[in-house]
Amino acid sequence: MCDMEPDGDLNPDTHDLPLRANTNHILVRHYVLDLTVHFDRKVISGVAILFLEPCSGVRSKPEDDIGPGAIERDATIAADTMEDSTKGLGKTTTRMEKMLDAKESSRAEFVGLSRVRMHTASKTKIIQASHLWETTSDSDFTLVLDCCDLDVSKVEEVDVMSVSAMSNLPLEVACESSAVSSVSQQAAFIQKLVSMPSSKWREKHQLFLLCSRAPGAQDRSSLHFNRDQWSLHVRKKSITSPQEFPRVIRIFYETRPTGGSVRWTTDQDNRVCVYTAGSPINNRALFPCQEPPVAMSTWQATVRAPSECVVLMSGEEQAVPIEDGDTRFLIWNYYVTMPMPASTFTLAVGHWCQVTAEIPPALEGEVRDKMNCGKMTKAKAVSGECSETGLLSGLGSTSTEMLKGPPHQTGSGDRTTRSDSTCCYSPLVDEGLSVTDYSSMLDDAISCSHGDYPCRFTEQSTRSQRVIPHRVFGPVCFLQKAQMGILKLLPQCLAAAHAVLGVHPFPRLDVLIVPTGFSSLAMARMCHEIAHSWFGLVIGARDWTEEWISEGFATYLEDIIWAQAQQLSLQETAEQSELKALLRWRRLSDELQNSEEELQILRPNMENTGQVSESGSTMVKHALNPDKTFMQVHYLKGYFLLRFLANQVGEQQFIDFFRLFVKKYHGQLILSQDFLRMLLSNFPEMERKGLTLSAIYADWLDRPGIPKWLCERSAVWSKARLVEEVKAEVVKWILLSQSHQGKGRKRKKIEPKVNYKELTSDQLVMLLELLLEESELSVATMRALQRTYNLHNQDAEVRHRWCELVVKHAYTQGYKDVEHYLLHDQAMGVYLYGELMVHEDPKQQALARRCLSLVQEEMDQSARRVVEEMVL
Repeated sequence: MCDMEPDGDLNPDTHDLPLRANTNHILVRHYVLDLTVHFDRKVISGVAILFLEPCSGVRSKPEDDIGPGAIERDATIAADTMEDSTKGLGKTTTRMEKMLDAKESSRAEFVGLSRVRMHTASKTKIIQASHLWETTSDSDFTLVLDCCDLDVSKVEEVDVMSVSAMSNLPLEVACESSAVSSVSQQAAFIQKLVSMPSSKWREKHQLFLLCSRAPGAQDRSSLHFNRDQWSLHVRKKSITSPQEFPRVIRIFYETRPTGGSVRWTTDQDNRVCVYTAGSPINNRALFPCQEPPVAMSTWQATVRAPSECVVLMSGEEQAVPIEDGDTRFLIWNYYVTMPMPASTFTLAVGHWCQVTAEIPPALEGEVRDKMNCGKMTKAKAVSGECSETGLLSGLGSTSTEMLKGPPHQTGSGDRTTRSDSTCCYSPLVDEGLSVTDYSSMLDDAISCSHGDYPCRFTEQSTRSQRVIPHRVFGPVCFLQKAQMGILKLLPQCLAAAHAVLGVHPFPRLDVLIVPTGFSSLAMARMCHEIAHSWFGLVIGARDWTEEWISEGFATYLEDIIWAQAQQLSLQETAEQSELKALLRWRRLSDELQNSEEELQILRPNMENTGQVSESGSTMVKHALNPDKTFMQVHYLKGYFLLRFLANQVGEQQFIDFFRLFVKKYHGQLILSQDFLRMLLSNFPEMERKGLTLSAIYADWLDRPGIPKWLCERSAVWSKARLVEEVKAEVVKWILLSQSHQGKGRKRKKIEPKVNYKELTSDQLVMLLELLLEESELSVATMRALQRTYNLHNQDAEVRHRWCELVVKHAYTQGYKDVEHYLLHDQAMGVYLYGELMVHEDPKQQALARRCLSLVQEEMDQSARRVVEEMVL
């Protein structure tokens, strides 16, 4: 492979993440990936085939792209449905199938290379590769891809003209002149291919696959390439413009075991697994790609994995994996038929089992044996909390979490998609589930403003599909509890989301219980993740620094959707909302008091948000700052901004506006001003109150700290009924503690009989937070607290506060709960390591060091660095 040159223009003292892809010059329109998972070496060997299209103009200002239909390829992030028939292909399909066999030897050539372990090149090869790179002129056009932690061995041009099926594409250019160059003809073929209408998505993907298996260019010369820390540069000698650059290239590479996009670990059954970690560098350490959100593309992928493993991936699932010859590997095929950012590509490979309504008899014994694995918590129906299985916890990582990429896609027109015994979906109408449905406001026809893809929002049949097909996967030890938790609640949450927001943007949903080392600090619960289908996926942020557009919206909507799922009355909904708001206010206040001001700003680039360089490259501010990894400001401050706006126009009117906004902007990338301008336009009375765009920027988006409205509103929330109930219980516990103070050790203690009120999970969090403000709590009080509320079996938010209380008061009988938390809630447990060390208690510090030694190999890299700085 070639040498890796230093990153000359990257300041090592900053925490900004470079997005190097020159998306203003050339765009990847489609990826074909061929991946093989090697658990023995902890690498994925891969071949990535990129179908490219040069850009006609330069875009650097966000104003150029605001609003629907600004640039078609930038406005296409949504899902579609799969057409399971082969109608329309006719004889072409037969010819394609023959071509698949004819190209098998060519395919074997590059797939074989993808399975070979790539070693660091010798000094001679480095000099040769460097020389080849240097023989190209600086005036030659360079394709720049985002890439890190990958060993690239070869980059070559693909000879798509050798694919006979391509001749079926009618090309005007071929008829105009027989003297057209082969380069121009190839460009015309690919342009025609990427421009095929969505109604021919199946034929289009077949052609992409055939082209991906074509041999290298006839001259057999590799393209010249070079790697630096964050990017891959590719040139072809004497090619000086993107229009002349090859339209299809093939990259041979291998991931590294420590690559930032891929996590190799074990699941809760102690079996090996691997999954894509996503942020902060997304997928550039999984395959060379264009990371900026504007680089929309479709893709299809073949994944080879050991036969005992299950491969889950964002995209459309083929029903049955195929055996890979004489190996013990199976081949899994996925694809999407609409353009999406490369960051939405997700992959998980492990010994997962599907959670079904009944556990298969063959697994019953294994489930019973593993039910005492100690990594599962019990759900309380009264709390409004889902079982933790498969969920992200409120503000941190639970022992089991949901890895959610875009759901399986299916092409438009497919309403059968096989019998789907593997998918669970409940006819909730028949079950009598009552939820308020606001969909009547969208009964008029929808005119899409995005590019061409099979859009669910335009299909009449999707409007009544309240619950989309869904599946839940996880390790064996969680199957039974996942049945009682996630699997039963998921249909209710999906139906509630449909009632609130309308058409589900995606046709299906997979939920995976991921390993304990999963690094996400997303605010979660089921409804939060479901809300991301609308805000985060079908509508995405154009600038990565505007995380609040997805996280703040999902946090705001999770309460509304969950209240719908519980069928709460308006009063119950309001009371629950006030309690949650106060809890989030306390968390945000604490975070802002203990963080750098520059990390508290929702729009860190301010007026420059969305702007890029002439080539399209940019830097994501603070993206690599380890402190930011554990902050929740985008969730919380964004949530409060939306509460503020809802307070101005009325909550129901605000929800109705959300639906209008989704109707207009689905399938597009947005900036803050897109949402705010439409809101101000729909509610002109806001500006008459002085709520202008610039005023909202100044108070909420472009400055640190807490806006005045939020400080005032928090005083109202602190007097809410559910909060007052908690305060009354706190008084009881303080009196109990005081009754034990000053008593002799040998004197028999008679505990007064106190009736403690049953509390929801959110109320328990509030109770423990208020008790944390007490300077002293007796051992007897701590013991009674633990027993009364069964604290070690509560959700992660409750247990975190309990562990804080244990550490503060050195309650040694609760140290086992702290140890369990640090081992099984690793991301959220980072704060507890600091608490254990700061008190300078030898037992507590020994506990911290012991836990770190047990989990440091499987911890998220960012979390591990932070903890090691505190402990070692």
